[in-house]
Order: sequence, then C-alpha cells, then structure tokens
Amino acid sequence: MQSLLQEYVEDNTYLGPPADGSFTGAAGGAACGDLARVSPQIESGRITSITFDAEGCAATRAACACLCEMVDGHTVLEAAAIGPDDIESELGGLSPARRHAVVLTADALHRALSTAASSGITLAESNPDRVLVAVSGGVDSAVAALNERERGAEVVAVTVKLWADPDTDGTKACCSPEAVLGARAVTHSLGIPHFTLDLEDQFRDRVVGQFVKGYGEGVTPNPCVLCNGEVRIAAMVDLADRLGATHLVTGHYARIVEDGKGSLLAAGHDSNKDQSYMLAALPPEVIGRLSFPLAEITKTEVRAIAERNSLSVAKKPESQDLCFLAGQNKRDFLERHGGLRERPGNVINRRGDTLGLHDGHHNFTVGQRRGLGVAAGHPLYVTGTDSEANTVTVGDRDELTVDRVSVRNAVMHRDGALVDRVRLRYRSEPVRATVAAKTGNHARLELELDEPFDGPAPGQAAVMMSGDTVVGHATITRLR
Repeated sequence: MQSLLQEYVEDNTYLGPPADGSFTGAAGGAACGDLARVSPQIESGRITSITFDAEGCAATRAACACLCEMVDGHTVLEAAAIGPDDIESELGGLSPARRHAVVLTADALHRALSTAASSGITLAESNPDRVLVAVSGGVDSAVAALNERERGAEVVAVTVKLWADPDTDGTKACCSPEAVLGARAVTHSLGIPHFTLDLEDQFRDRVVGQFVKGYGEGVTPNPCVLCNGEVRIAAMVDLADRLGATHLVTGHYARIVEDGKGSLLAAGHDSNKDQSYMLAALPPEVIGRLSFPLAEITKTEVRAIAERNSLSVAKKPESQDLCFLAGQNKRDFLERHGGLRERPGNVINRRGDTLGLHDGHHNFTVGQRRGLGVAAGHPLYVTGTDSEANTVTVGDRDELTVDRVSVRNAVMHRDGALVDRVRLRYRSEPVRATVAAKTGNHARLELELDEPFDGPAPGQAAVMMSGDTVVGHATITRLR
C-alpha cells in the first residue's frame, strides 16, 4: 500500500493549472489544512483531459493523481459514479487517518461535475433506456431510484442544491449541502452515477425572495408550489435532456394521466401523502417528461421496500419544515433575510375596535388561532391582516367561513366547465366548487364554493380539479 501511495505522490502527469474551458471543483481548505482541486475538460460527454492541484498531506496529492488517472478519457457518467471507496480501492487502501484524502478528492470531482451540470453543456448521448432520478437523500427518492434500476433502466441520479445557510440545520433539509452528500452516498451505494445541480441563486431570488416579500405584504406564500412549478423541476428536466435521458423520475406521491389533450397531474394512491397540490403549478409539457413510480403505493410500503433492500435511509424521518427554514424560527428568518423586524400594531375586530397589540402583521396568517395575545373568553381567529396599517383583524370562526374565493394569476389547463372541486390548502380535503373560465391564463377569477370553507389564506395556492385530476391553479387573493 505504501509503495503504491508513494507512486501517486510522485506522479506529476496530471499536476498543473486548470486548462481553458475546464470545470474546476475544490474541497477542503483552511478548516482541515488539506485542499483537493480537480479540473476536467469535457467534450461530447467525455473527459478529454484533467489536471489537479493539492495542498496538505501526501495522501491528498496521491488521491488526486489517482482520480485523474481513473477518469481521464472516460465518460462523464462513468466519472459521476466514482466515490471515495473507489479511489481508496485504486490506492490499495488507506489508514483511517488518511481516509479524509479520498473523501475530499471525490467531493472535488463532484463539485466540478456540478459546475458542468449547471453550465448547459451536453453531458451524454441519448439512450432510450436512461432515466434521470431526482434523489433528495430521503427514503422516497431512494426507493424510486431502486425501482427504476430493478425494472432494467439505466439510472442516473441528480440532487438539487437550493440553499446553504449556516443557521439552517442542513441535516433536516432536502436541498442543503449536507443533503447532497447524503444523496450521493445513497446513490453510489446502488451503483448509480450522481450529479448535483446548483440552483441556489435562482432559488434565493425567485422563491425565498417571494417568500419574504409576501409576508411583508401581508400574505402567506407557498414557496414549494412556486419552487416546483418554476425552478427545480424544469431545471432537472433540462438536465435530463443534456444527459440523454427520456424522463425525470421523482419520488412524489402523484399520478400522471393522459386525457387525449396532453399530460395532467392527478392525486396519488396514498391520500395521506398525495403531493399533487405541491406540484400543481407544473406546465403540461413538463408533466409529460415526468414519471412517478411511487404513485400507486403507500409510504408504509415504500419503507418496507427500503428495509428489504438495506437502504441506509429506510428509517430516516421526514422533514416537516420548509427546506430553507429547517431548524430555524420563521420570525428570525424573516428578520434576517427580509428585514421584517418587530413592528407593534393593533389587533382589531371587524368593526375596527382595538382588542390588543401585536408585534408585526407579518407574524400572523389567516385562520391562525394561537398566539393572538387577546383574551376574549372564547376562541378568536385571524380573519385578515393589513400590511399598510399594520393591523391584524380577528373574529369568531364563522367570520372565516366563505363560499366564494377570489384568485389571481390563474392558469387553466382545461376548460373551467370540467372543474368540480378546488383544494385551498395542502392538508385539507378538496371543496366542491365551480369556475367560469376558458382554457388559458387569467389575471383574476372567482371560485364559487358549493360548501363553506374556513379561512383560505391569501397567498396560498388554489388548485382546480376535475375529480382527482389537476386542471388549473391560481393564487388566493382575499376572502369574500
């Protein structure tokens, strides 16, 4: 082992600065004292040349030299399947004290491949048997990848990096740097190549920016609907194209139906896990490129499959937070990222009588019952907020009840005559409803509810349905 390691330490074949047009990835640095940097050049899905630089211990230099030899001339897909264990095996084994060298080197490689994946270049030729699976590091996506591999598909995995914040608990988020490492480890354990797609800038601007802006304006945004509909899914479909894959496969609990006019979303078999609401903003052309292998099974069955196949994530708990809030207090987050600080104002009733004080309208949402700071002898609920006046209006539960809802920015994939239900909240049952609207986009619409509904929150999604099929979506504006 020592002689092989020394050979790579002394091997200067690939040592040198990045060549023009190469993609550089680096890992390590000041925290550990070791740095691995690799810079592959990629043409037509193949690594045509690669250089490295390393600082620190001899093992890191040896690992970098070894990796370069392993991937030079090979396809990007072959490189994407390489993990720390593969490099260590080529080195003939390492002592525990030197294990960090291959971990850093593998991470540097995958950061370089992430840069390539995010650049827009073609990474592989088309293959009718290849699929790209979105892997978050949780049990659902891991089982989706496993199922695709078991049915005989050539599987490639992608994890989207959306958010990095020292105040976020990355172990609880699905798109953090920690989640990327976990997802990569799971897919490599299945022998699957892995890519990371870095969308943090787009996510920060289009999703988090709208989140804090919405709270500042007195509404309750739904960032997951926006993220799925406009940021991450379409970007992964684009990557699937550049990897020569036919479909993007995800672990969502939803179905895809064809009605003769194109692809639409429908509710998944497991009603307790149905995620069609969170995916409702996806356009039909994107839906047609997706596949949901978990659509017909339950969460319990998914965990059983994971345990039977000894997947490390079989018992991993689900994250209940928004990915960028994981482990954080929402009030603190809004103050740090949106400047929404404590701003005392009046709690009023619908007549305008002052009942108490609050510390900022942005800390309240329609339908909220707890934390109102008003003693009334009976339950009170938030019925509205006013960002300009900085007031929070409260009232009895019947003041929340509506039979008509105004929505904005409506997108109807099918004629409104097909609509018989609308879902106004993620964890609520659809309400029987009608809407007069033709196929297409509408600045404003009115939803007529056939049964009363308590407290639809402005800013949340309204998902129009025909049976269990999603035929349109919009954003709730106000109560009527």
